[in-house]
Amino acid sequence: MRNESQPVLIGVGQVLNRLTDLRGAQEPLMMMQEAANLAATDATGSNDLLSQVDSVRVIRGVWPYRNPAGWLARTLNCPSAQTVGTLFGGNQVQAVVNRTALEIQRGERALVLITGAENGYSAARARKQGQALYYTETSGAYDLLIGAQKPEHHDLEIAKGIKTAIQVYPMYENAIRHNRSESLTEHMERVSGLWSRFSAIAADNPNAWIRDAVDAKTIRTASPTNRPISFPYTKLMNANMSVNMGGALLMCTVQRARDLGVPEQKWIYPLAGVEGYDHFSASVRADFHRSPGIRLVGQRLFDLAGVSVDDLTCVDLYSCFPSAVQVAARELGLSETRPLTVTGGLTFGGGPLNNYVMHSIARTVELLRDQANGYGLVTANGGNLYKHAHGLYATEPNGKPFQFDNVQAQIDALPSVACLAEFEGTVTIESYTVMFGAQGLSQGHFACRTGNGERVWANTSDQDLMAAMTHEEFCGRPATLAHDRIRVIG
Repeated sequence: MRNESQPVLIGVGQVLNRLTDLRGAQEPLMMMQEAANLAATDATGSNDLLSQVDSVRVIRGVWPYRNPAGWLARTLNCPSAQTVGTLFGGNQVQAVVNRTALEIQRGERALVLITGAENGYSAARARKQGQALYYTETSGAYDLLIGAQKPEHHDLEIAKGIKTAIQVYPMYENAIRHNRSESLTEHMERVSGLWSRFSAIAADNPNAWIRDAVDAKTIRTASPTNRPISFPYTKLMNANMSVNMGGALLMCTVQRARDLGVPEQKWIYPLAGVEGYDHFSASVRADFHRSPGIRLVGQRLFDLAGVSVDDLTCVDLYSCFPSAVQVAARELGLSETRPLTVTGGLTFGGGPLNNYVMHSIARTVELLRDQANGYGLVTANGGNLYKHAHGLYATEPNGKPFQFDNVQAQIDALPSVACLAEFEGTVTIESYTVMFGAQGLSQGHFACRTGNGERVWANTSDQDLMAAMTHEEFCGRPATLAHDRIRVIG
C-alpha cells in the first residue's frame, strides 16, 4: 500500500549541446528550458503538465542571470510558480531534492521542477576566439534563495596561495597513497584503473560528454592532450568543466503522479536524505585520507532507509577527483572494484559545476526504472570534500515516509587540528603536491605536522626539489621550517 503523500520523481531530462562552432551554442537558460520539456515528456508523453508546476528551482551556475527561475516559469506557462535559486556548491542539487521531498510530503508543494545548466565548453571557445556570448536578461529576485555561502579555503591556506580545488585534492590523493603503503607506481596504476572503469561507464551512458573509453595507461600518462595539472593528477583525473550540459527533475506526491497519469513504472522514490559538513577546510581536518562527515552522513542515511551497502544496485559517488571517490568508498564501506558511478563521473560524464548531481540523479532514475527492487545511492560534495548531501532512491516504497536528518552536531563534536600561521623547527611532511604551469613545474605545496600535532603549510619554488617530489615519496619524511623556507631531510 503506497502512502499517497510519499514524494516521487516522475520525470527526468538531460541535454547536451555539442557544437562545431559558436553559432550552434545554447545559453544555459535554453538548455534548462529544453531539459524541463524533456522531463515532462518523460513523465507523461507531453509537456502539458509544466503549466501545473508550482515551484521552479534553479541550481546556481557561473552564468549572469538574476532570476532564471522567473523566466522559466513564464516561458513554461506556470507564471505564478514560486521561484527558487541556490548559492554555489556541488552539494546543492541533492540538498534541494531533500528539501523538496520534505515540502511535498508536508503538502506545501504539489509539483516541483528542479533544473540547472552550464555552458563551460561554449564559454571556453568564446574566450579563445575573443567573442562574447549572449545571455537573456532575467530581471527580478527569487522568492527564495537556498544555501549559505561560506569560504572554501582557510585564511592560512590562502596566505600560501592555496585557493583552488586542484591544489587540495591532490594532497588528499598523496595522503591516501601513503596511508595505504603503496609505491608511487602501484598507486598510479590502481587509481588510473579506477578512473578507466569510470570512463567505460561513460561510454555506455547516452548523456555522457566523453563517450570514447580511455584506458588506464592513457589516463596516468602525461601527453600533449593530457597535461599534468597537479601531482599526481593529469588532466584526465580532473573534473571536466568544459561541457555544455543541462538537466531537470520533476517531483510530486504519489497521488499527484497518479492524477497526472504518470505510469507507475516511471515512479522512483527518494527514501531518505542526510546532510552534514566536515570541519571547514583541509587546514583543520584530522586526516587528509578520511572524511568523518561522509561516514556519519552515510551511516545515518542507511539507517533511515533501512538499507545496507549490500542492497545497493547502483551507486554514484561524487567524483570531482579520484581522491574524493576513494575517501567516500572507504567511509561508506564500498569496494573500489564495484561500479561507483552511473554517469562516468565529472571527468567523463561531464562536470557542469554545481549541476553535476542533477545528471547523476537523472541517470540513477533511468537505471532504477529497469530494475526490480533496486536501490540507488547518490552522494554530493561541495567545497574541498566539505559539504555533504546524500540521497537514497528506490524502485519501491519502504513503508515509511521520506526521512531526513542532519548530522552536523555529531560532526562538530569531533576533534579538529590547530593550524599555525608560522613555525620554525622540525616537522613531518603529511602530504604535498606540485603545481604545473605553462613552463613546467611552478610551485610545490606541503602540509606539515609539528611534534605537537599542529598543521602548518609551506611552499617551495626550488626546481630540483619539485622535480624530486614528482618521483619520490615525500609523505612521512622529516623536514625543517625556518624563515618561511622548507628543507627536507634525507
